[in-house]
Amino acid sequence: MSVEFHGHTHRLDWADPTVREWDCTVVWSDPADPEAGIVLDRSAFYPGGGGQPPDYGVLLWQGVTTRIIGTRKGDDFFLLPAPGDPIPSAGTAVRGALDDVRRSTLMRTHSALHVLCGTVFRDFGVLVTGGNMEPGEARMDFNLPEVPPGFKQLIEDTVNKEILNDRRIDVRVLSKEAAYAIPGLVRTQGAAPPDTPELRIVEIVGLDVQADGGTHVASTGQIGRIEVTKVENKGKQNRRVRIRLAD
Repeated sequence: MSVEFHGHTHRLDWADPTVREWDCTVVWSDPADPEAGIVLDRSAFYPGGGGQPPDYGVLLWQGVTTRIIGTRKGDDFFLLPAPGDPIPSAGTAVRGALDDVRRSTLMRTHSALHVLCGTVFRDFGVLVTGGNMEPGEARMDFNLPEVPPGFKQLIEDTVNKEILNDRRIDVRVLSKEAAYAIPGLVRTQGAAPPDTPELRIVEIVGLDVQADGGTHVASTGQIGRIEVTKVENKGKQNRRVRIRLAD
């Protein structure tokens, strides 16, 4: 099955991350058990993963609104409704809509982390040891034994320079063999690419290339300026860099 499908769901979030509203059909739900979730045949909801939180939004059907506040992963992506909201039964035609501000901010934030990762790897040759994000702010940890003087400002200036370069961000799907042939495909220490026939590759042209499942903007210029808010020591060789979107 194509990587643009998960179970019964065609993943519009991977096919086109700019989609914010779409028509679809419920293929499974249990109105008697709302916490079981809702499965759609087509969905632009990013389910969460790789440090990127899930999308929020709504399903609109028969004059009713069902708020979506998360996703449970399994053989399908089960969209989780807000407590007390009505559940459309299987076969119901619905219209999905994402919280645009949340999704767009997360896309900018995730792409900013990739710019940070690419610049630190290029300039210092060190790997990522962890990371996380919320809309508009994020942190990334690096295996960096020595922090040079002025590191915080240096990183902020370097990342913003790459943002201003407006580097294109390409997303493509490669066979496992072709993906594994890319030098430095995995930038996280101790991690390995997923053992699947195909891998989704996100490339900031000329700066960074990684196996990645998140959503991104089309070019670094769309990120906007970032600030490095803090650099912390998290162990003998671990440095945590915190960033936020500044505009």
